[in-house]
Amino acid sequence: MNHFLYEDSGEFRAATVLSESETSLQAETTSGKRVKIRSAHVLLRFDQPAPEALLPAARTLAESMDIDFLWECAPQEEFGFEEFASEYFGDGRGTVEAVALLLKLHGAPVHFHRKGRGRFRPAPPEVLRSALATLERRRREQEQIEADAEAMRRGELPEAVARQAAQLLVRPDRNSPAWKSLERALSAEYPTPERLLCSLGAFASPREMHLARFRTEHFPQGFAAVMPGDPLTGVQRTMAALPLAEVDAFSIDDASTTEVDDCLSVQALPGGGWRIGVHVAAPGVVIAHGDEADLLARARMATVYLPGEKITMLPEALVQMFSLDAGREAAVLSLYVDTDAAGERIVARASRVERITVAENLRHEAVDDLFDRAALESSNDERHPRSAQFRVLWRLTCALAAAREQVRGKPEPRFAADFSFHIDRDDGTERVRIVQRRRDVPLERIVSETMILANSEWARLLSLARVPGVFRAQQAGRVRTTTHAAPHQGLGVGQYMWSTSPLRRYVDLVNQRQTLAVLAGRRPPLAANDTELFSIVSAFEARYGAYVDFQQRMERYWCLRWLAQERLRRAAAVVVREDVVRLVDAPLYFSVSGMPAELAPGRRIEVELLAADEIDLSVQARFIGIDASADEAALPVNGADEDAAGGSLS
Repeated sequence: MNHFLYEDSGEFRAATVLSESETSLQAETTSGKRVKIRSAHVLLRFDQPAPEALLPAARTLAESMDIDFLWECAPQEEFGFEEFASEYFGDGRGTVEAVALLLKLHGAPVHFHRKGRGRFRPAPPEVLRSALATLERRRREQEQIEADAEAMRRGELPEAVARQAAQLLVRPDRNSPAWKSLERALSAEYPTPERLLCSLGAFASPREMHLARFRTEHFPQGFAAVMPGDPLTGVQRTMAALPLAEVDAFSIDDASTTEVDDCLSVQALPGGGWRIGVHVAAPGVVIAHGDEADLLARARMATVYLPGEKITMLPEALVQMFSLDAGREAAVLSLYVDTDAAGERIVARASRVERITVAENLRHEAVDDLFDRAALESSNDERHPRSAQFRVLWRLTCALAAAREQVRGKPEPRFAADFSFHIDRDDGTERVRIVQRRRDVPLERIVSETMILANSEWARLLSLARVPGVFRAQQAGRVRTTTHAAPHQGLGVGQYMWSTSPLRRYVDLVNQRQTLAVLAGRRPPLAANDTELFSIVSAFEARYGAYVDFQQRMERYWCLRWLAQERLRRAAAVVVREDVVRLVDAPLYFSVSGMPAELAPGRRIEVELLAADEIDLSVQARFIGIDASADEAALPVNGADEDAAGGSLS
């Protein structure tokens, strides 16, 4: 016979024999290509019809054949297609009929299972029923996908998509009907899932979209910190057993601060000198390692601060129990340092666990203007009842900063601005205020320096006791978290750890419990080389990094809302690097087209704001020129080391 049918990579082809050996054939395909085919791959030999006519004719015939009828007629055991074709077509069986049957059987894997080249076996009835049901389900599912996609193109939001809208933006199941329909509905007008879902009303606003995505990824049980049982059991009894310190303690925080976790005190020592106290809220005296409150805090790792709102690490009842609010007693871990008569050199230091009565909660907004450098360096400025105490604290602050700068080998940058966001909600409207405050304000420096002192001293205490903790170290410009003490070159201290925000950060709570154990002479909850400690470090770094990123995204969102609210078209900006700038009046960073490459960082310029997008948080702007109203000196744009302020979320 002159022609043959063979299988090539799952496809059937016809060719003409040119020559033949025992194991192979030299042949010419219908396209004119010469090929070598192994004899084992040949399924059928024939003379008529011509190879180029065979498969088209067979496909036409196969389309008219009923696969269910074929299944009913087929032998129940394994069979070859030629023998079945002879039974099925009888005397009318020819090459076209045999190949048509082969194509039909091959194209129906649900009804017929392949058992070799050209050989099949009908699926058992129960297997066929199950497979057909699956196919029907998939058909209905595909119809629903197309219907939902079409609905979204018309501007309608299908219930299935609405129900899992946030999940579709976080870690979508790309095989799910909801994702497939969403993907099909994307268009040039709405090219991303975020943009399409917002346009369909899946989220009340872009802000709700950002929040929902964050909640789905990191807080699947919701933002509220809820703990079973009574978290306050035994708290009063435990606190009452602590000695009461006779100190006049006061805090300094922003007006928006509701969980006060540190206070200061100043006492004159007999014979000269001063005793300065740093008092940190001590939830570690009650929240034991591994109890319910600890597990909740460990799952969250930190309080997330967003403009106008926060997501607490601990239940509100526990936060309020340990917050250092004015007029109430609270448990604290205190560091006392005694200075010389000049107040510039520490001559003694001690740490203890105790109770204090908080006398006053001062707010930066109310007192910063009263305590500039001139007032603090004057010996007779008494505009505030605590003027004398602040002068003592200022002298120590300057001495400590100078000592650290000597170790650093360069001055510490203190002239960048911090920005606070205030969201005023009234009658269903939201208005954002962005307030700028310089880090070099004396009271800011006092708080920062005393916190660095406490964090460094308690890190030193653990290091001397050979007790592990969650330390912060910086060498060669790289900040890292470690379980053993190491120098922090950026701060200019021999060792450092976060421990002054235990109501807001889990590693501070861990470090506080380690410190409490050392002071009490007990075995610490976590030992050296404890795998649980390494697990905490790893989990904290991942969570904290995600929180910082989200905080920055939400601050960027509110900056864009502020631009729209103020209807800004032109604005002053500060060059950060190359084509990246930051607005002077808001912490909004973006690229500017057309900006001269030679402008130095810190240079003040004027930009035109062309467009802003609250969904992808993008800004389009172009360079207008140098800000002629600005001073010729470059403005600082880089802040101090994040550890100096306790991190972005503190």
